[in-house]
Amino acid sequence: MDLTKILSISGKPGLYKMVGEAKNKIIVESLIDGKRYPAFSHDKISSLREISIYTKDDDVPLEEVFKNIYKVMEGKPIENPKKMPSEELKKLFEKALPDYDRDAVYVSNMKSVFSWYNILLDNNLIDLDEEEKDKGKEEPNEEKE
Repeated sequence: MDLTKILSISGKPGLYKMVGEAKNKIIVESLIDGKRYPAFSHDKISSLREISIYTKDDDVPLEEVFKNIYKVMEGKPIENPKKMPSEELKKLFEKALPDYDRDAVYVSNMKSVFSWYNILLDNNLIDLDEEEKDKGKEEPNEEKE
């Protein structure tokens, strides 16, 4: 799962994929409706690769959080995270990331993560097979007796 070109733009709903560059802007495509828009240098743009979640010990990259949610949800979408009660959101988030920092991660953050998870899932961008391929690559390097 490569989240480098998957973007969150402050003030705009959903997620976007970077599809091109221009002089003072980038061209992004909405993962919700497929429409293309310019995103300018003054927009607050974050790559999902750069985002991590605070835990008690260390920060966990968002990619790992999505993989954990995928495992907890058994590959199914989360039904309407924007309307879920706060306690239900916290319980589900705790299943995916048990040691998250309860003081630094807010319910609004959880809603965003779960909404992004659903968008990535709808667009087939969550790929746990990459882990299996990586493990498979490491195994042949082992010496055979």
